[in-house]
Amino acid sequence: MTPARAIASLATIVLLGLSLASLAAIESLEFATAGEESRYQNMIGQLRCLVCQNQNLADSNADLAKDLRAKTYQMIRSGASDVEIVDFMAARYGDFVLYRPPLGGRTALLWGAPFIFLLIALAVFFYTLRKRKIVEESLNREQRSRAAKLLDPGGHA
Repeated sequence: MTPARAIASLATIVLLGLSLASLAAIESLEFATAGEESRYQNMIGQLRCLVCQNQNLADSNADLAKDLRAKTYQMIRSGASDVEIVDFMAARYGDFVLYRPPLGGRTALLWGAPFIFLLIALAVFFYTLRKRKIVEESLNREQRSRAAKLLDPGGHA
């Protein structure tokens, strides 16, 4: 077998494997109405996969995400409201399952952290700016002229 043929065979196997993996993620669910399907898509889009953590249930292929999608589907088909589904998931898995957790005692730091980091960054910025100004002002006239001579490419020390 020639090297080119071996590479082509390997590429075919890899592409075939990738296409089979993508087919495995497709779920065929039947809904009574288009509204139910829309609710389902919305719900799995706003619930976080607890295994992947940075993916929602719609994008995750983890076994737990599949189970949570199935539970969401079952609850929608049985007539549960969106609030009931969210409450069930949060009660069972905690607020982390929600991409937008409610503002409360346990999640206040999560909501406030960006503002705290911004305030810290601004404080460091202004402190550095102020310190630089103090250093510049502390140079006397003689030191400034000497520094200017040293920095002047045509000047001599």
